[in-house]
Amino acid sequence: MKRSKASRVAPGTFKRVLKALAPYGLLIVLSLLSAAATVALSLYLPVQVGRAIDCILGPGQVNFEAVSRILLRIGGIAALTAGFQWLGSVLNNRICYQVVRDLRVQAFRKLQRLPLSYLDGQSVGSIASRIITDVDQLADGLLLGFTQLFTGVITILGTLGFMLAIKPLIALLVILLTPLSFVVAKFIASHTHSFFVEQSKTRAEQTAFVDELLGNQKVVKAFGREARCVADFDAINDRLEESSLKAIFYSSLTNPCTRFVNSLVYAAVVLSGALLCVSTAGSPAAFTVGSLSALLAYANQYTKPFNEISGVVTEFQNALACAARTFQLMDETPELSDVPDALRLEAVRGEVSLEQISFSYSEDRPLIEGLSFRAKPGQRIAIVGPTGCGKTTLINLLMRFYDVDRGALRVDGTDIRQLTRGSLRASYGMVLQETWLRSGTIRENLTLGRPEATQEEVIAACKAAHAHSFIQLLPQGYDTVISEDGGSLSQGQKQLLCIARIMLCLPPMLILDEATSSIDTRTEIQIQKAFATMMQGRTSFIVAHRLSTIREADVILVMREGKVVEIGTHESLLRQGGFYARLYNSQFSN
Repeated sequence: MKRSKASRVAPGTFKRVLKALAPYGLLIVLSLLSAAATVALSLYLPVQVGRAIDCILGPGQVNFEAVSRILLRIGGIAALTAGFQWLGSVLNNRICYQVVRDLRVQAFRKLQRLPLSYLDGQSVGSIASRIITDVDQLADGLLLGFTQLFTGVITILGTLGFMLAIKPLIALLVILLTPLSFVVAKFIASHTHSFFVEQSKTRAEQTAFVDELLGNQKVVKAFGREARCVADFDAINDRLEESSLKAIFYSSLTNPCTRFVNSLVYAAVVLSGALLCVSTAGSPAAFTVGSLSALLAYANQYTKPFNEISGVVTEFQNALACAARTFQLMDETPELSDVPDALRLEAVRGEVSLEQISFSYSEDRPLIEGLSFRAKPGQRIAIVGPTGCGKTTLINLLMRFYDVDRGALRVDGTDIRQLTRGSLRASYGMVLQETWLRSGTIRENLTLGRPEATQEEVIAACKAAHAHSFIQLLPQGYDTVISEDGGSLSQGQKQLLCIARIMLCLPPMLILDEATSSIDTRTEIQIQKAFATMMQGRTSFIVAHRLSTIREADVILVMREGKVVEIGTHESLLRQGGFYARLYNSQFSN
């Protein structure tokens, strides 16, 4: 069943590969012309060699003048052939890697438009494999196709033409035996595609596993999971070995099988040609040794492309399997576009209202149901509750990373689904518990939201975030280059940089999701003061597990199982003696 499914995937994938090649039609035509010139010149050589042989009749019977002219001609033909081969190679590489560039750009752009629901359900390694490894495999298949398939097909047609011109009877014999190679190659190729699909999937699984382990090696070592991880890797590696061996074994049958058929063709030409030389010896229309040598050269050149083409077909099966995985990523349903005539959120007051909203990540597991709340402009709203109660989900809905299933979420009275995502998200500043820093300088990371910010503004934001002092101690200060995810910086330092990044932008609304979780208590007190200044006049949503950090909030939403069970200030909620009071007291009881 797998095999038939795989074979159905290939035609559609092949059409899309051809569509990707379409913009480079002129280069492809030039490549074909270059291949045709290369083949024509190389096929003309055996004719010249045959003529040179016929000029050597025996001892003392050599026409040196004619042989010299022919040798000079052969040298010129060889030089031209090399030139056209070089030109073809340049064109083929340009076509191939421009197509690869286009596919990677399309895939990466699609990645930016995919909803978080897709990204949350896929491993990072699997997605990276589709954009990098699978496209590389496609590149290898395309390059082989251009360098060998075109040349091979033209060589086959050209040699047939020359053989028909020299001796039609022998050429007819070759033509009759040729279909055997096609039948063998087609039979094997039709049975190998499914194995290459399985190999591609397992390779992606291995890439995802290695990526996951590399990013979490500290956790692996802390829990002593090295042996188990090695065992899991070995299991995946064994499956990859098995699928690879099957793919290679069956694909490897192509070459020897076609070589066997080609040897039969060559033997038939040798025997029939030798018999013709003997039977026509001395007659005016004699079939000469020179003609036989040319015919044998053509027979050899004729059969050689079948071996190359069979190898190309095998490699192209793998390339198509990999291309299909990349196209699957590009075919994923993108994030819903902004509605026609969507409004831009401007002059934001910061009034946020939730009207009977309901949301769940899966239909069988309800999370938020019938949640209503109104945040007034400039209010500081703290969101607290046990793990899994829906705090982070509520933040995702505010930012419209996910859309509500029912109800409405409004900003300044407008349903956020009627707003452009760009203007909505630009109105929020987010500091998350999980920091994100990219490879680059400290300054480049700080100015992510405001590339035009001056050095004085950057320093002022860092001083407010208490990050300036440690940045000055770095080797090149603000020009220090850090690696992916902050490199050797401590978690607290990385979080301070993320806080400074928001302080540099100062959007009209703020979301602080455990923003000081990795900072020491003394620095946290200072940061809280900076936050207090920053939040003045800005609607702010603060998610916190340490309840001591949200005492000054104007309103505290206490969530439990997707519902707001209590609303009030810190003091009023403590006086109620309800769920919030129990949470708060549990953090400070002995």
